[in-house]
Amino acid sequence: MSDNTISRRRIIQAMGAGLLLPGVAPAFAVGPNGRPKITDGIQAGDVTGDRALIWSRTDRPSKMIVEWDTKESFNDIRRVVGPTATTATDFTCRVDLRGLPQGQSIFYRVSFETLDDHRLSFPVLGQLRTAPAQRRNIRFVWSGDTVGQGFGINPDIGGMRIYDAMRQRQPDFFLHSGDTIYADGPIQAELTTVEGKVWRNITTEAKSKVAETLDEYRGNYRYNLLDDNVRRFNAEVPQIWQWDDHETTNNWSDSKVLDDRYRVKDIHVLAARARQAYLEYAPMRMAGGDDAGRIYRRVSYGPLLDIFVLDMRSYRGPNSANLQTQAGHESAFLGASQLAWLKRELEGSKATWKIIAADMPIGLQVPDGKGEDGRKRWEAIANGDDGEPKGRELEIADLLGHIRRKQIRNTVWLTADVHYCAAHHYSPERAAYKGFEPFWEFVAGPLNAGAFGPNALDGTFGPHVSFQKAPPKENSSPLSGFQFFGEVEIDAESEALTVSLRDLNGAAVHTQVLEKASAVS
Repeated sequence: MSDNTISRRRIIQAMGAGLLLPGVAPAFAVGPNGRPKITDGIQAGDVTGDRALIWSRTDRPSKMIVEWDTKESFNDIRRVVGPTATTATDFTCRVDLRGLPQGQSIFYRVSFETLDDHRLSFPVLGQLRTAPAQRRNIRFVWSGDTVGQGFGINPDIGGMRIYDAMRQRQPDFFLHSGDTIYADGPIQAELTTVEGKVWRNITTEAKSKVAETLDEYRGNYRYNLLDDNVRRFNAEVPQIWQWDDHETTNNWSDSKVLDDRYRVKDIHVLAARARQAYLEYAPMRMAGGDDAGRIYRRVSYGPLLDIFVLDMRSYRGPNSANLQTQAGHESAFLGASQLAWLKRELEGSKATWKIIAADMPIGLQVPDGKGEDGRKRWEAIANGDDGEPKGRELEIADLLGHIRRKQIRNTVWLTADVHYCAAHHYSPERAAYKGFEPFWEFVAGPLNAGAFGPNALDGTFGPHVSFQKAPPKENSSPLSGFQFFGEVEIDAESEALTVSLRDLNGAAVHTQVLEKASAVS
């Protein structure tokens, strides 16, 4: 898509045609005369060369209809009648478009049709770009942590403005690295920040307490979709979602003890409800058969890029001192099946660059209080022991060793979680464990949450901080400006990959250029 095309679209939207775009004029979606209503905008996800998953939500039983064209004029419409939205999925619905032309701009519109008298909702417009068949320049953004620490949609500052900063970068897609909601983070009408300022929130009933029921979890997603910036972003930028802990509750694992805010005390009950709500609201292509509901997956975006989306939450053992010397359930983080899948998929990838999308960093110490034995518990991979791999580090050592043995080139790790931005270089020259090739890990976030950090390093895999930017005070509000997203650009000619860490306004605070490694002889 040319810059002229994008500029023309935005001019048209500003002049009034944007009444069909969510966030520009939300009132458009009200369904008069018995029409269905599109309540939460639209999203596209898991876009590949010939497929795109389209998501939306309505207010009553009705069929989802998606029309698409390669031109904004919609003169050559292809129409797909999707499934019926029902109460079983909170009236969320998705259509998986197939047979799309590769490397093309796709303009689509979503509507819902009643089952009895076939009345149509007003349509909502969206756009995406399919993955190319040949090499071309690629740009995408990533980050995590939306509506955390009580910082919700603040009308005084124009809502979650970082989503508009990302949209203005005109990325091919967005990778949400987890904590897509904060189900354990109630939103109050007003709070005082650590900077001594007043922060005001839009409030809803579902966000007034920690989520326990299925509808309360659903309500957390509906809350985020109230934001005009988010809805406009969703309509223009396809997404790849993964999840972490706050989709359920902070630092959850089998060892989680729920606090007094919770009447439901079984973490597995809460996790099941949280997963259902996530799968209903994520613009994610669903696996079938025995893999139904699986979140880890590979998304291919042309010959230059494969994205390996991990799930570091569903298969982990209990948070513990993380010092086991043998791999097993207690030390699991990815789990045996996901680890085997990742090895196999990396080995089979023909893409130049292989992005490993992790919801947690490798070498940062992320504590989780203390266990009954008084020892520190750990939430992520690192265990505060700079020696040979133990606990969850065993899986990472196994993976990194496999990457080295199979001579898998050009792997880059992207993550979020810790609420500041950083660039980490890992090298066996600095590490206790030597059996791997050097690689980079980049951290971004938060999107709209309290800012923290920086975290201490664990030396097992030899991380070095090339850059980091964290707030001077813990739990700094978005008013302080320490909200970050990352951007990756791949040049079609040189195949170099450039990572930029960007702030709330889209300005780059750090840039790192990675050259493509030489082919294995």
